[in-house]
Amino acid sequence: MIFTKISLSVALLLVVSSQFTAGQFNPNYQSGRNTIVHLFEWKWDDIAAECENFLGPNGYAGVQVSPVNENVVSGGRPWWERYQPMSYLLVTRSGNEAQFASMVKRCNNAGVRIYVDVVFNHMAASGSNVGTAGSTANPDSKSFPAVPYSSLDFNPTCAITNYNNAENIRNCELVGLKDLNQGNSYVQDRIVDFLNKLISLGVAGFRVDAAKHMWPSHMKIIFNRLNNLSTSHGFASNSRPFIFQEVIDMGSEAISKYEYTGLGTVTEFRFSDSIGKAFRGKDQLRWLVNWGTDWGFLPSDLALVFVDNHDNQRGHGAGGADVLTYKTSKQYKMATAFMLAHPFGISRVMSSFAFDDTDQGPPTTDGNTIRSPSFNADGSCNGGWVCEHRWRQIYNMVGFKNAVAGTGLQNWWDNGSNQIAFCRGSKGFVAFNNDSYDLNSSIQTCLPAGTYCDVISGSKSGSSCTGKSVVVGSDGRATITIRTSEQDGVLAIHANSKL
Repeated sequence: MIFTKISLSVALLLVVSSQFTAGQFNPNYQSGRNTIVHLFEWKWDDIAAECENFLGPNGYAGVQVSPVNENVVSGGRPWWERYQPMSYLLVTRSGNEAQFASMVKRCNNAGVRIYVDVVFNHMAASGSNVGTAGSTANPDSKSFPAVPYSSLDFNPTCAITNYNNAENIRNCELVGLKDLNQGNSYVQDRIVDFLNKLISLGVAGFRVDAAKHMWPSHMKIIFNRLNNLSTSHGFASNSRPFIFQEVIDMGSEAISKYEYTGLGTVTEFRFSDSIGKAFRGKDQLRWLVNWGTDWGFLPSDLALVFVDNHDNQRGHGAGGADVLTYKTSKQYKMATAFMLAHPFGISRVMSSFAFDDTDQGPPTTDGNTIRSPSFNADGSCNGGWVCEHRWRQIYNMVGFKNAVAGTGLQNWWDNGSNQIAFCRGSKGFVAFNNDSYDLNSSIQTCLPAGTYCDVISGSKSGSSCTGKSVVVGSDGRATITIRTSEQDGVLAIHANSKL
């Protein structure tokens, strides 16, 4: 029985994949760019400046932004208040509608696309009844007049108690959040109006929060009614909004990620869990030789992949203590470098604020107003912002991914343990050392002869390297050294880092 279900899922997936080679599966990147960054809880004006000053110049393809619509104002201003909608007015702590529209335009002009985290599974839970735009609501009676929604627009009140029951998961309330009925045509109209407004402002697509808590048949109706992307914002004619759906599927529940692959791409939480285990040393790196669908992941073009996200870095969602975060920085940089060096998946980098309490909201100036990031002399952030996307080891690997685009993985090498290396065509080479002893070996790099700058320990600067350099011989081989005493357990060179 299990075999039959899996076979049907795969067969359906293959049909779907052949039908949807473009459409909602295309991130709509500008040419030569490949990686999304999640600027979690940033303000719109700050994101606009970051697109112009850093993301665009460093080759990032897009930004996932926090929810843009009015949310409840909760005591202590926790991060999760953004996931409790009060209306679809575009007013949050990140800014107002005019600031949002300006940010999208400025980022598009810098070559960086905007993807909005959209929340339409539910509305706010009981508690505070004032929103960030000043709207009021009564969640207890399911009255949200600023939309307006009434009790007629919601599923009956019940709690999610059984993750082996699809109806319970999709028709009941997630942690008390008032569960909208997306099968209701009036609710569909409100959601479509909201998403189409964002499309008119120039966004490239959507991260769909809590997708597994909605029926795929209802979501299909909504997505089919979305407008094409705006050509006035630089998108090609007939471009469809990119869809990536939050579906946590570790293989043990009633709802499968394969139910959603006909609608768009899906967040691959198994990737995050597995890469964490590997670089924490629970699995040997040599086992990564068949990284991809053999690990139970979705096909590469359907998988939105990440080392951590805003939920599981806080212990929510999937992965638990195995998830790597900025708090384990050496292993985190290695795992992120592996994600960006490997051809599998559509990659997203996390950019966090520092936290000790898992409910803690972003840095503020007064307890309410989000503080803008400030920058150190080396370009890193301070003021409570971590900004992993500004770590040299990460943004230089974004450049690596751009440089090797279109090439396959070849010439895998390992030492039978936790030292691995591979080529990306004749464009790039990367090596990792997660053993307790030095890596010092002659390895095939697949690159033309010459001297290359390691983009992990430094960068190419004119005719010299600010970090380590690697001399590739006429046979493509080079002596690769990564000592355990070094700050980073990874080395990477590519065509654009050649002197």
